Amino acid sequence: MKFSVLSPLVCASTAAATLLLINCNKNDQSSQPEKESSATEAELVDSEAQPEPKPEPVDPASLPPAARDIAIKVPKALKILEAYHGKRPEKTIERKLHIVYWTPADRDPAPAYQERLQKILEHIQNFYADEMESLGFGRQTVNLDYDPEGKMRIHVVRGEKPYAEYNVQSGGQIRKDCVPVLKKAGIDADKETIVIFCNMANWNEKHRTIRQNSPYYASGTSVKGTAWQVDSEILNLDDLTEKGKFVRDGQYGKKSLGQYNSIFIGGIAHELGHALSLPHNRETADQKKEFGTALMGNGNFTYGEELRGESLGSFLNLGHGLKLAAHPMFNGSAKGFGEIAKREVTNVNIENHGKSFTVSGNVKSDIPVHAVLGYMDPTGGGDYNSHMTVSIPDENGDFSLECKELVPGKTGRLNITFLHVNGDASSFAGPNDKYYHPYSVDKEGNVDLTLALMKLELTDFFAAVNKGTASMDMLPADASPEMREIAQRLVNAKNQSRPLPAPAALPESTKEVVLTDTKYESIKVGYGRPVFDKVPSENPMLVAAERAFSTGLFAHAESRVVYTLGGKWNKLSGFASMANGSWGTAAFVIKGDGKVLWKSGNTKSDQLRNFDLNVEGVQTLELITEDGGDGIGSDWSTWFDVKLKR
Repeated sequence: MKFSVLSPLVCASTAAATLLLINCNKNDQSSQPEKESSATEAELVDSEAQPEPKPEPVDPASLPPAARDIAIKVPKALKILEAYHGKRPEKTIERKLHIVYWTPADRDPAPAYQERLQKILEHIQNFYADEMESLGFGRQTVNLDYDPEGKMRIHVVRGEKPYAEYNVQSGGQIRKDCVPVLKKAGIDADKETIVIFCNMANWNEKHRTIRQNSPYYASGTSVKGTAWQVDSEILNLDDLTEKGKFVRDGQYGKKSLGQYNSIFIGGIAHELGHALSLPHNRETADQKKEFGTALMGNGNFTYGEELRGESLGSFLNLGHGLKLAAHPMFNGSAKGFGEIAKREVTNVNIENHGKSFTVSGNVKSDIPVHAVLGYMDPTGGGDYNSHMTVSIPDENGDFSLECKELVPGKTGRLNITFLHVNGDASSFAGPNDKYYHPYSVDKEGNVDLTLALMKLELTDFFAAVNKGTASMDMLPADASPEMREIAQRLVNAKNQSRPLPAPAALPESTKEVVLTDTKYESIKVGYGRPVFDKVPSENPMLVAAERAFSTGLFAHAESRVVYTLGGKWNKLSGFASMANGSWGTAAFVIKGDGKVLWKSGNTKSDQLRNFDLNVEGVQTLELITEDGGDGIGSDWSTWFDVKLKR
């Protein structure tokens, strides 16, 4: 963080009483050489004998908002962490970050890869250490692996195929190439955190152009993870300060060599964050003003910009610092390593304050919870634009999340993550469908929590639906017509095989019909089984882009559902999206008698596609879902409120 912040000391008991003012301005420190000392040996000895001066207590209320939030909450979290691990862990573990250099069969590694990547990884290692120290956790960071000569170990792997046979989606194959090489070195890739540099960039020195066709993504938990990166011969820490020597990148256009390295060195730091279990997030307005750009938002583009005087650079926010403070690689504690926490969340309450809202509750767990994170994720933009709010549970487990930074004119969802002191969490790279609350905000900024309150009121009902024991008399007496309609469909959905007529067999007097109330001719799904009028999850209500539906067809991609219309219907309308909680991407296609009538394009769960089609004369209707280009994992493709009219 590039500012003066009150940072708690590492010892929680001390941190709770005293705050230390430290200066973490990287412009003043990390980029400047140390001055040669003129002190004599005697003076140094005498200096070392003097006691450390006690830090002056500072009132957190005197701090700017984001720094004040850190100063108040970190000591409370440290107290919970220390109560579990001790001031010094009784049982330690040394987890290391393992680096792989992968190159296609017809390419040699890029020049000077060993020296370049070691400098870059050590810079990123220091970045995380600086940020954790600024937050008050001490210089916790990733551990790199070195040989006896001090060289960072890089495991070189040559792929089985030439460059032309790999692309952005080849991450799985590339990782498969790396696994046996790591195994020979005594490393189990499925139990460690690894970073794979892919030699998939093409640099033209004469024209100063560069393009890459490499995997560039990551995911992970507190015990394992994989990040795929791209290497090139112009990826160089020494050029991070360069304001000239422009290059033209195939994706980002004309950039100074310094800007290019900000993007791709910052990208390494960002994807490493994912491999360490950090999801995306966006800085709040206060954080932007005080600290810069969140690393796990667009901070990959601003990494090191402070060295060129272009911005405040990138920072690690409070919530993600709290997550890493419990990560075994960062804190070195073996206590509870790999254990999955059992938690119970009760007394959840949602209060609307007009232009903000609060979610409170109580959490109990066999492994203590030291922080509760709330990601306010507006519809659209993936999760890059989700602002974070943080609560530290009190001694009884009570927590309260204040949700203020909301986007006018947008629907959204508050995704809640419970962080456990052993590094476990209720969710890692993506949201947990169990702990979320949908909301909408009008153009004036006023919050509507109707859907969230409905979901909360139906919690016990949803559990009964999944057990097959739900009944309408479980609803509250004042249940709205919308709630009753949704509930009735969920009750009926337990009988998936009820006899239904085909659309072509319905009498002419039927002018409109919901498609899930008719018989399909054939159905094929890419995973699991098709489900009607609900989704197969703990929360079975049909929701997409924070809108609830009473009817729908869950057909995991890649899928094909066929209905016989018999030329007797004129209009087909409805919506298509990924069911709530999905992190996958799918494309929706509608065909009539083999002819494409509509295509959605690639669609995620925060995108709701609608269609209103002419199907006059169509004999056979096909509803098709296809992979969106990122594999079919979590492709919960769903058709909502589909109706036939005539």
